[in-house]
Amino acid sequence: MKQKPFIGLEEVKRIAAAAEAEALANQWAVSIAIVDDGGHLLWLQRLDGAAAISAQIAPAKANTAALGRRESKVYEDIINQGRVSFLSAPGLSGLLEGGVPIMVDGFCVGAVGVSGVKSSEDAQIARAGIAALA
Repeated sequence: MKQKPFIGLEEVKRIAAAAEAEALANQWAVSIAIVDDGGHLLWLQRLDGAAAISAQIAPAKANTAALGRRESKVYEDIINQGRVSFLSAPGLSGLLEGGVPIMVDGFCVGAVGVSGVKSSEDAQIARAGIAALA
């Protein structure tokens, strides 16, 4: 029987705190979502001033990153390079930069999705959260 790591509540809280700290340090009002490896929501936090829609976009980005086991930006780039048929991919709705998978020992254990500022800044916040696991 093979075994793989998984993300627990303690790790989720560490990721969330570090992501929030990165957002606040830059005065960015965002929503932060953390999902498990199946894309199931474990954490959703909407900072003061974040647009309401960001609370829907952040989990979608995280879900896409977890299920695809790669950054959601990969899908955005595919579409922007002309493969618009990829918009019909089943189960994926967060096809924008800002979703980053959480990789542990070669396994995807979940992902962080952020929405509310420029997509590159969303990804920066997600990566800062994941860095708290190191």
